[in-house]
Amino acid sequence: MADGPLYQTFENPFKKIFTPETKKKLKKFIPIALIIIIAIIVLSTCWYTVAENENAVITTFGKITSVVEDAGIHFRAPFGIQKVHKVEVKVIKKVEIGFKTLENGQTVSVDNESKMITGDFNIVNVDFFVEYRISNPVKYLFASAAPEDILKNLVQSQIRTVVGSYQVDDVFTTKKSTIQGEIRDAIYNELDKYDFGITLESVKIQDAEAPNQEVSQAFKAVETAKQGKETAINEAEAYKKSEIPKAEAEADKLRQNALYRKQNRINEAKERVAMFEAMYSEYELNPEITKQRMYYEMLEEVLKDVKLIIITDEGSVQSLLPLDKLA
Repeated sequence: MADGPLYQTFENPFKKIFTPETKKKLKKFIPIALIIIIAIIVLSTCWYTVAENENAVITTFGKITSVVEDAGIHFRAPFGIQKVHKVEVKVIKKVEIGFKTLENGQTVSVDNESKMITGDFNIVNVDFFVEYRISNPVKYLFASAAPEDILKNLVQSQIRTVVGSYQVDDVFTTKKSTIQGEIRDAIYNELDKYDFGITLESVKIQDAEAPNQEVSQAFKAVETAKQGKETAINEAEAYKKSEIPKAEAEADKLRQNALYRKQNRINEAKERVAMFEAMYSEYELNPEITKQRMYYEMLEEVLKDVKLIIITDEGSVQSLLPLDKLA
């Protein structure tokens, strides 16, 4: 039965491949292949790339030996003799306080970070975000264990200190920019003290609101009243600006009229003085006649309704005055 067509002897095909000569060749090739593989592995650990926005800090046996700032391919010692620590130094990073942005772009509130007490003992929810960049990669990597956590705690501390020195209305309305500036200056000073390779870029208030709806409505009512006050002040200022020119024109008119009347009185006085001086000159020439004439004029003025007949010492009637008109 072994010689039948269905039960032919199975012959191993590898016998033809792995002949004694082939085995000798493989024994020679295997060490070479291993050397090549080891060389490839070694070479793969000897080079690294640095991106445009990165710096690479090189450590040799754990000691910092260089900082590579040029982008491109660079070489290092293999087998972990030199290690490469890449740091993004040209990227603006952000720390969020009071909220957190999820991977899908949505934001969720973090109440234990956003709740703060103001100087007048009101509770407010204030969201901040702080932008920073890595200015010194060596200090960033080795001066502290968790620089981002230190920065966040430092920022929270300074924010609460500054917000706690302002009234609640200031936080919600007019003093936001001032608060941001004070927080930024405070963080700058603290970063200089810690000096762990981070530089602050900006501090911004994302949102400020009351802790619940009732308080929020009350603050909105206060804000509406303030806006009404500002509107009334602006309207009053506009009315003032429109009325002042009219009042100034009227005042100028009164001044000009007063000056005219003053000059007119001065001219009249000068005219009377001139008349008096002329009369005085005539008086000096004939004082007796002038006295007599003035006496008659006085009588004429006082005794308007009395008919006068003047008799001289000689007994004759002198018509020195218009006697008929005196009657």
